[in-house]
Amino acid sequence: MLPIDRRAFLLKAGAGAALLTAGTGTAAPGSDLAIAPFRFDVTPPVGHSLCGGWIKPVEAVDDPLEAIGFVLLGSGKPVVVCAVDWTGLSNEAHVSWRTALAEAAGTTPDRVAVQCVHQHNAPFACLDAERSVAAQGDLPHIVDLDFYRKCLDRGRKAVADGLKTARRVTHVAGGKARVDRVASNRRVNRDAAGKVLAMRGSATKDPKIRDLPEGLIDPWLRTVAFYDKDVKLAACHYYATHPMSYYGDGRVSSDFVGLARKQRQKDEPNCLHVYFTGCAGNVTAGKYNDGSKENRPVLTRRIYDAIVAADATLKPEPVGESVWRTGEILPPARAGVTAEALEEQVGNKKNQVVGRNRPAYQLAWVRRTERAKPPIVLSALHVNDVTMLHLPAECFVEYQLRAQVAAPKRFVAAAGYGDGGPWYIPTREEYPFGGYEVSVAFCDPGVDQIITTEMQTLLKS
Repeated sequence: MLPIDRRAFLLKAGAGAALLTAGTGTAAPGSDLAIAPFRFDVTPPVGHSLCGGWIKPVEAVDDPLEAIGFVLLGSGKPVVVCAVDWTGLSNEAHVSWRTALAEAAGTTPDRVAVQCVHQHNAPFACLDAERSVAAQGDLPHIVDLDFYRKCLDRGRKAVADGLKTARRVTHVAGGKARVDRVASNRRVNRDAAGKVLAMRGSATKDPKIRDLPEGLIDPWLRTVAFYDKDVKLAACHYYATHPMSYYGDGRVSSDFVGLARKQRQKDEPNCLHVYFTGCAGNVTAGKYNDGSKENRPVLTRRIYDAIVAADATLKPEPVGESVWRTGEILPPARAGVTAEALEEQVGNKKNQVVGRNRPAYQLAWVRRTERAKPPIVLSALHVNDVTMLHLPAECFVEYQLRAQVAAPKRFVAAAGYGDGGPWYIPTREEYPFGGYEVSVAFCDPGVDQIITTEMQTLLKS
């Protein structure tokens, strides 16, 4: 099929389209849908901070980082979905990414989902935190602003160029496959009262911790694909685990999930392949990964095999209706944590870098909640009985399992690591048991009910 004329298509799709408001959806018949893929480079330069500045900065690039996504046309105003090979985008940084891509696509920021893949040898952008550490004068920058702005410029151009080659979408499909020996719960080592003891990291060298049970995970890799008749145009892959085999050596990499995605892209160069990390706040590859460099290609192969297997289960069905839904939340900051105390931590030159830069992220969240704006936007794209759900920060895997239970008749693929403002988002039940994730959660246990309620609303038929 020849590419759709962008101007003619947008005029047709925009006729009578309603501006989406929070918590509502705009439906459109499938015959009006089209997809415009885009991708652009977001690899940081030598010397740039990685993972917030508390690990070794960039010394070399093993493989480049990308932002990959698509614009969906014909479901009201355009919808943009994007995955970024960065550790995170928090607060103002996340808003500015959504705003830039929205402007390029001719839509509004509430119709843009930007999810990070969460590799750690990658940038972790928070503009508010960057201002705090820059004011100190002796701390590594969180993000280089010139580089950051160049990434947004590349994004605008990539989206604009992608719109020129938009293609009709006639069919959609959802498929899944079990992943062999990758994900494991990091909170399985507990005392008799349930308190979390030594935890699995992304790489776990202690064989006694590795040999503990796998724990609660979502074992399925899910794929959502869009077609023009029998031609697969885009395939989005979702799996819940921290995506690091090893890091902290200054060598930029998209790591095993990115390498698996790139390998599949080579298999199908005319289909856009996108990878999303699910709700992986309490899930890593630690049971199956000792951190050796030899293990990265092993994990890569296991993710790649699951992508191929999930693709084999896809059964395209004609598109009937598409709906974009959003919801807004702004959970309060953790009780007892004040901006003044966090400012003191950032300024205390006796603290290690991590003990100064990381409080800068929490300070950004506290100030955001004090301003009571901007809200975090949750979103869901429903096409037929397939749902692409977009959630914030480092949600525990329980949230995506709840989403599947809340919509048992739908194929739900959940992406975590949207707006990273709240940092980790444990479940209410896990707060009393401590552990790393609870210690660095920026919200109180009430965040559980806030997100769960909004998520269930997004998933209603």
